[in-house]
Amino acid sequence: MGINSVAVVADLGESFGNYTIGDDDALLGLVTASNIACGFHAGDPRVMDKTVADCVERGIELGAHPGYPDLVGFGRRLIEASEEEIRTDVLYQLGALDAFARVHGGTITHVAPHGRMGSIAQTDAKHARAITDAIAAYNTDYVVICQRGLLAEESRKRGLEVGYVFLADRGYGDDGMPVPRSHEKGLIHDPELIGERSVQVVQEGTVRSVDGNVVPLGHDADVLLLHGDHPTVLQNGIALRAALEKADVRVAGLRDVLKEKAEVALAR
Repeated sequence: MGINSVAVVADLGESFGNYTIGDDDALLGLVTASNIACGFHAGDPRVMDKTVADCVERGIELGAHPGYPDLVGFGRRLIEASEEEIRTDVLYQLGALDAFARVHGGTITHVAPHGRMGSIAQTDAKHARAITDAIAAYNTDYVVICQRGLLAEESRKRGLEVGYVFLADRGYGDDGMPVPRSHEKGLIHDPELIGERSVQVVQEGTVRSVDGNVVPLGHDADVLLLHGDHPTVLQNGIALRAALEKADVRVAGLRDVLKEKAEVALAR
């Protein structure tokens, strides 16, 4: 299923003020793309500025990671917001990150909705419409990073390209979707297993569920995601890259992966 290349992305820029989350400097040597917090669930203007500058310097694709205005809950709690509030909150965050990208000579490649906002948009039409309305109104060149569901469908309705993501450090259920973080196997702590699963997803399009069953994802894995706040994210990234290299899976930028995918589809 799919092609034998993939982008690797990590959630970055999630520190805030005096609080530090993750090891962004180390992760920058392991990824080809970034999901940068835009100040609502995490991040602040200084963190955003430095993260964008570091990514541009290293040639790492810039991605906006908008979420709920929920610093205390890290954007992982459901916020009862109207469709207009969701749309304008996302638009506000896109503009904020784009300002730093322009100053540092970079360009945003993609948008990856964060946390609860992103997960509920897979099944909730209000969220899916609001997020994609904001993205399409701002820049139709942006790729939407998501899983299968309404967010992908609404993106395509608005002419937005979709990049399918596999959450490399999260447990999946028999439905081919991530289980909640509250599940005892919701977060994977074995770096070697993270690498093995990622190779399986790229080459076979399947994943072993938390119940031990091999299940199809239902889509290609265009990008593999590492959560920046995972306690062993650096080890996870090292093991992931080593596993991909051993399996001869090419690691590239998201744009290159999607272009190759499109060329393969046309040739069939």
